[in-house]
Amino acid sequence: MNSRNSSQPISTVMLPAKVDTVTVAGVESMLLTALRPGARIIVDGSAVAYMSAAGVRTFATVMHEAAKVQARVAFCSFHGAAWDCLVVSGFSELLEIAETTAQAAARLEKDPSPSGGESLRQRGTAG
Repeated sequence: MNSRNSSQPISTVMLPAKVDTVTVAGVESMLLTALRPGARIIVDGSAVAYMSAAGVRTFATVMHEAAKVQARVAFCSFHGAAWDCLVVSGFSELLEIAETTAQAAARLEKDPSPSGGESLRQRGTAG
C-alpha cells in the first residue's frame, strides 16, 4: 500500500538526557544526519529529563529539513518536564508525537496525508 516508504527501514534516534543550549548543536547534527530522501525516523525522548526552548527550535529545524527530502519523523516517549516544554510551546500539537516507539512506528507505517510534512501546522487530533 505504501510503496514509496515501505522500502525504507524505520530508524530510531535516541535523545540525550538534556536537550538544551549546551547539547542542542549535537542533537541537531544527529537528527539532520539521519534525514535522507524518504527516510522514516523515530525520535525517542524517553531519556530526556530536561528540554529548553532551544531543543524545541531544533525540532522545528529538523521538521523543515525533513519536508525538503520527503522524510517522515515521529517523536515519542516524552515525559515530565520535556513533555511540559512541548505542551507549553505548542509543539505537542504540531509534531507527530506518540506515547511509545511501537505507536510511533505504526504511524510511520501508515500512508502520509497528501499534504503531510509540508510545514509545521496544527495536527487535527487534539482539542
